[in-house]
Amino acid sequence: MIAQLNNQYFTTLSQPLVQYLLHLADTTLILGHRNSEWCGHGPILEQDIAISNIALDLIGQARMFYQYAAEKAQQPGATDITEDSLAYLRDGIDFKNLLLAEQQNGDWAITILRQFLYSSWQYLVYEQMQQGTDVQMAAIAEKAIKETTYHIKWSGEWVIRLGDGTEESHKRMLHAIEVLWPFTGEMFTPVDFEKEGIQQGWAVDVASLQQPWLQRIQQAFDEAGLSVPQSQWQQTGGKKGVHTELLGFLLAEMQHLQRAYPGSEW
Repeated sequence: MIAQLNNQYFTTLSQPLVQYLLHLADTTLILGHRNSEWCGHGPILEQDIAISNIALDLIGQARMFYQYAAEKAQQPGATDITEDSLAYLRDGIDFKNLLLAEQQNGDWAITILRQFLYSSWQYLVYEQMQQGTDVQMAAIAEKAIKETTYHIKWSGEWVIRLGDGTEESHKRMLHAIEVLWPFTGEMFTPVDFEKEGIQQGWAVDVASLQQPWLQRIQQAFDEAGLSVPQSQWQQTGGKKGVHTELLGFLLAEMQHLQRAYPGSEW
């Protein structure tokens, strides 16, 4: 199925618009899956439910982007490109998610900081996407930004609570920043399919989002007693299919059922 998908539709899946939609879908799906790993393991019941609901929100957003990508990639007479085949039957090298999304949950500090860094970026993307030329993407962004607003509020309050909390919680936030910050630069570095989309008006100019994103992060960090790192070194590659080894383990678990029982329905 994978070979058939890759061979028969290589051209259509390589379209810049489809690549862009897959990048958006893959990132929200992978982060949603990571958050879902907390289900039943949250620090308290209320927060266990909160992180599980955020996981559902992200997977719901991923579905909308996958459905649109499948519609754009489909050819007349062919029906085997679906949201499920795109999510469950592609290999790691075909995924275009941000590296930030695939990083391990670690402790609670890493999980909530990852969510805050990502949601703060995602809000700006959705805000600008609503002004783009693609009506379908603008509609998805208009719906999803309401959820993202809550994600920022929830994760931002946790960043402040832990950063300005005990000596131990502050130390864990410092460690979380050290672990995650090198993966933030990729959010603002456009690749070829984004550059094509920016010229045509359907992709967000992510480079223009860095300063407003930094202002939001700085504001929260100031309140939490934390500092924004000054290091310029950053990891990139996720949008081009170059991932850390972590993605392979995640996909092995997430895709197991569809690969073991192809075409199964329930």
